[in-house]
Amino acid sequence: MMARAGGIGITNAVNVGIAVQADWENREFISHISLNVRRLFEFLLHFEATTKSKLASLNEKLDTLERHLELLEVQVSTASANPSLFN
Repeated sequence: MMARAGGIGITNAVNVGIAVQADWENREFISHISLNVRRLFEFLLHFEATTKSKLASLNEKLDTLERHLELLEVQVSTASANPSLFN
C-alpha cells in the first residue's frame, strides 16, 4: 500500500510538472501575442499621425494651387473680355 501511494505521488508530481510547463508555455504565447498586438497598435498610431501630416501638407498645396488657378481664371476672363489690353 505504501508503494502504491508513492507511485500515485510521483504520478501527481509529474502531472503537476506537466501542468506547470503547459501554463508557462501558454503564458509565453500570450505574452508574445500581447507584445505583437502592442507593436501593431504603435505602428498604426505612427502611420495615422504620419498620414494625417502628409495629407495636411497636400491639402495646403492644393489650396495654394486652387488660389493660383482662380487668379489665372480671372486674368483669362479679363483678357477675353478686353482683348485691347494685349495691343
